[in-house]
Amino acid sequence: MRFINQQIIIITFMIAGLSGIDFSGNAVLQYQYFPDSPLLEIQSGSSYSLSLKPEFYHEWNDGYQNLFFVPFYRYDEVDVERTHFDIRELYWSYIANTWEIKTGIAQIFWGVTESQHLVDIINQTDFVEGIDGEKKLGQPMLDLTLINDWGVLDLILLPGFRERTFAGKEGRLRFPFIIDVDHPIYQADDGDENIDFAARYSHYIQNVDFAFSYFYGNSREPRYTLLPENQVEMIITPVYDLINQFGFELQYTSENGWLWKVESIVRENRGNQFFSFTGGYEYTFSNVNGKGLDIGILTEYLYDDRDLEDFAPNPFDNHLFAGMRLAFNDVQSTDLLAGAMINNDNSSVFYTVEGSRRLGESIKLILEIRAFSNIPEDDFFYGFRNDNHAKLDLEWYF
Repeated sequence: MRFINQQIIIITFMIAGLSGIDFSGNAVLQYQYFPDSPLLEIQSGSSYSLSLKPEFYHEWNDGYQNLFFVPFYRYDEVDVERTHFDIRELYWSYIANTWEIKTGIAQIFWGVTESQHLVDIINQTDFVEGIDGEKKLGQPMLDLTLINDWGVLDLILLPGFRERTFAGKEGRLRFPFIIDVDHPIYQADDGDENIDFAARYSHYIQNVDFAFSYFYGNSREPRYTLLPENQVEMIITPVYDLINQFGFELQYTSENGWLWKVESIVRENRGNQFFSFTGGYEYTFSNVNGKGLDIGILTEYLYDDRDLEDFAPNPFDNHLFAGMRLAFNDVQSTDLLAGAMINNDNSSVFYTVEGSRRLGESIKLILEIRAFSNIPEDDFFYGFRNDNHAKLDLEWYF
């Protein structure tokens, strides 16, 4: 981590010494409502939290060089593990005609599907921010991007690993056992100091966008093991394997409202190999009844051929996602996404609703609802069966 700390110090002092910095960001008051009692007495009920995410940006040399700094802090009134600080981004970039370079802490998103992002492996999931995997921790990196007529090639060195965050003993949306985050196990000899590597080639042919990717290093997705000395207290330990992952993305955009999407990966670790796939479509009815309303219908199938061993996470191995997206295209930018993840093996259902609406120029209201139904004991979400909840965010943008 010495290299990472040096990068942070250097870039922070560079930003502190600059004038003409653009400043923006948001502050969020959040309320989480849980209608059901928790599984464990120690767990809390409904609660408030407050987050702050300022953004500092500076450019010079006619925009060819940039500095970007995005810290993040959340205070939660009940869960000490959800109260946390992270540097989401802190990097310097140089943009040339046919190449770009970026160094520092950054976030890179890969993927095209709606229900899950199999290929999105660069940044670690910030699990205390949400179980959907959308919120990510900052990742130290050196990223070289080559841009040409034949496509875009990203070559990325990742000198430092971020462990996954988990809810604390008193928090909700936690597993029914204790996770020993202080003593993770690594397959790599260098542990979290292992230098990971990733590459991605992306291009398009008419209406088809596609990408191939490769990753080698510490898996961002831990499996879990129960050590012999922890059998009485049921404390499990996260294990981060060394993996090789090959990824593929494809998106076809038709001229009559259809959007077809595919993501797939092949991952190798510990001498084993598995295949995972997500694919489906989104069809949009535009300007319904001439009033600006767009209605999107989404369907995706999710497959994973992993076996459940050593508490390995395997939530979506034979699932169907069906949803609807509404974009009202009004002055308040009102939108809504509702869907259900259906397990084809045991008929369990994970419901999700996400909606947002602007209130004036600088205030935004965001609603998220998550609910679990018909969850059997062998289902990944069994520990969350009493954690149906609604999350209301009041965001102030500055």
